Amino acid sequence: MRIAALSEATGLPVATLKYYLREGLLHPGTATARNQAAYDDGHVRRARLVRALLELGNLQLADIKRVLAAVDDDTVPLHDAFGVAQDAMVPPRDRDTSAYARALGDVDVFVRRNRLHVRPDAQVRGMLADALVAMRSGGWDLDLAEFDARMPAIVAQAIAELGSLPPDDRAAQMEASVIGTISYEVAIAALRRLALEHASWRRFGR
Repeated sequence: MRIAALSEATGLPVATLKYYLREGLLHPGTATARNQAAYDDGHVRRARLVRALLELGNLQLADIKRVLAAVDDDTVPLHDAFGVAQDAMVPPRDRDTSAYARALGDVDVFVRRNRLHVRPDAQVRGMLADALVAMRSGGWDLDLAEFDARMPAIVAQAIAELGSLPPDDRAAQMEASVIGTISYEVAIAALRRLALEHASWRRFGR
């Protein structure tokens, strides 16, 4: 397909696709003539992945390139590549304070108690610690044990998500898992905010 058709398939303006190409976020197409190239379904998937990382994940350009490099490097085991992508989707923060030391300790206990196979240096540990530190700084001492009963259902959902990935296509598996991670988290956050507005109406709005 020509770039106009790629634009139609992805819903992205031609100017945006050309930006992706210039930055190396999208593989070059197959040259068909001077200043013309052909694109395929792989370009459609990749453009959708980049869009999700930019618009839903709010990732910086360097982090997006890290994710794409992990997607494309066949020498990196799929689980390790998924870890790279997961790490890139966690905002970097200074987590060297005593408040973070306490929160990260609580996260470690939670991971062990729920028998979660999560890398010791996984950035998602810091992401959960961010929530604990923020809650505690506001005067709420959140106890992660409150989530123990929910974890089996959360783990089952994650297993189902990864089980539905396309078989035997590494790029498609990585792209689908990253987009699924971002989109599902945004959807869950949105549903909770809908519920909070409803609860606010019940208590204060009537």
